[in-house]
Amino acid sequence: MIDRRACVRAIGAWLIAAPLAAVGQRASRTLKLGVLNILPREAPLPQAMLRGLRDLGYVEGKNLAVEWRSGPYEDFPALADDLVRARVDAIYAVLDQAALAASRATTTIPIVAAMLGDPVREGLVTSLAHPGGNVTGLTAYSAELGGKRLELLKEWLPRLSSVGLLWNPVSGSTVSGSPTQIGLDKTEAAARALGVDLRSFGVRRPNDIDAALDMAKRGGVGALIVEEDSLTYTERSRIIDYMALHRLPAIYGFRDYVVSGGLLSYGARLPELLRRVLEYIDKIFKGTRPGDLPVEQPATFELVINRKTAGALGLTVPQSLLLRADEVVE
Repeated sequence: MIDRRACVRAIGAWLIAAPLAAVGQRASRTLKLGVLNILPREAPLPQAMLRGLRDLGYVEGKNLAVEWRSGPYEDFPALADDLVRARVDAIYAVLDQAALAASRATTTIPIVAAMLGDPVREGLVTSLAHPGGNVTGLTAYSAELGGKRLELLKEWLPRLSSVGLLWNPVSGSTVSGSPTQIGLDKTEAAARALGVDLRSFGVRRPNDIDAALDMAKRGGVGALIVEEDSLTYTERSRIIDYMALHRLPAIYGFRDYVVSGGLLSYGARLPELLRRVLEYIDKIFKGTRPGDLPVEQPATFELVINRKTAGALGLTVPQSLLLRADEVVE
């Protein structure tokens, strides 16, 4: 006859050891991460993301396999389906369209999304604090950003009367009341309050950019707001060169635009967003459910000014902006 207490002790030991063994098996096998991004993996930001994963101990060919899918927005649904068929352990989706395509392709595979707009309004999560499903991630969105950028331009150029807005109409959600449209509405409201004529110029593909910039210049805009988006980011050198050639000031969404020669930027800190995304992927790989990870919003925004570009444009940086700048590129 088996001693009852010994049996209870054995069952208890098994109950404790079983989860640990499962974690060990999960950690020892090769994890498969699916990536859905408009950028190819050879681009600088994707390469930084892969380096960050290596820093966390996830090494391709050792304990990590990466299924990278990139292409235009209209291809995202098919690419997301392909990742599901590849039986990935998690999906890293960049931008709203990627997150929406991934969430429609699977309700079980964890999805970590970056550069989101308003995931609650888009139906990706139940709430920011308690996502509740298989999607979580980080936003780079604030409806007030466009208005703040317009205020910065007006502070620098008090006589500014007309501003162009360069943006991608398909980079955000296509649902009614999308964050893209909300941000545009907020910027238009700020323009009315400041007495500035705001003109919108949409660009959906690289070939649209020169035509949109020409239209803005012919329309007599005194400055440009360039919305952050994968299209304007990858084509930033072309945009910045055009602005330099025609001596037009512009404000951008991220520091990288200014480092590339743009005049000034105001927006979220990309390195911080990337770091937090990688931490979320790490937690998912270690067993945390995405529905238990709150969707994070950027806590701070940075103002970056390129004084060399200002000089080339014949502009003097106001002392009030220099004092508030997080970084001045010389």
